[in-house]
Amino acid sequence: MPEGLQNKVIFQQVAELLQNARQQVLRTVNSTMTITYFEIGRIIVEEEQNGKDRAEYGKQLLKSLSQQLTKEFGKGFSIRNLEFIRKFYLTYSNSESLTRILEIQKTESLTAEFKSEKTKSLISFSGEPISKSLISFFKLTWTHYIFLMRIEDEKERRFYEIESEKHNWSVRELKRQYDCALYTRLALSRDKEGILKLSEKGQIIEKPKDIIKDPYILEF
Repeated sequence: MPEGLQNKVIFQQVAELLQNARQQVLRTVNSTMTITYFEIGRIIVEEEQNGKDRAEYGKQLLKSLSQQLTKEFGKGFSIRNLEFIRKFYLTYSNSESLTRILEIQKTESLTAEFKSEKTKSLISFSGEPISKSLISFFKLTWTHYIFLMRIEDEKERRFYEIESEKHNWSVRELKRQYDCALYTRLALSRDKEGILKLSEKGQIIEKPKDIIKDPYILEF
């Protein structure tokens, strides 16, 4: 093999490894950041629930927290962003899917002391173990979740989460599919069991006739 061609092949192999590593780092960073925001939201909500006048105390809490966090960590902790973080926790802490995971997490925390160092869960900012299941639940970027929180129906929201992760949708593509009412169009042709499958597995092509009805293909 000519030296120039060999160098090109080697470069492509190394470049592919670096690209994969970069993507893995980004996924890890996104997952860690999202879980951190979930934990921050939990702390805010629990503190608000201890306040005497919850509405007024909540406003003062976010204002004070925003000032202190901005001073210590810089931009990214405006009152508006903290409101998103708070809403993020409230939205997903009531999610049936995540509730099941949190129940597993609680069980893991009780048995963590019996696990080896290699199999122990990661430690969250609250000092509690975070299960691998919880880490795998939040697979999208924070920007994705800011948009997804607008969707009130949990089954519909979960469907778009699954599809975004499965097809590597950007936030722009997620918005486009939502604006095109993808979930609604799919749900109209299904019974209750079929709609439940959409929220658990997303769109699945099982039979040739499903391809004909596939909204992805019908959009030009």
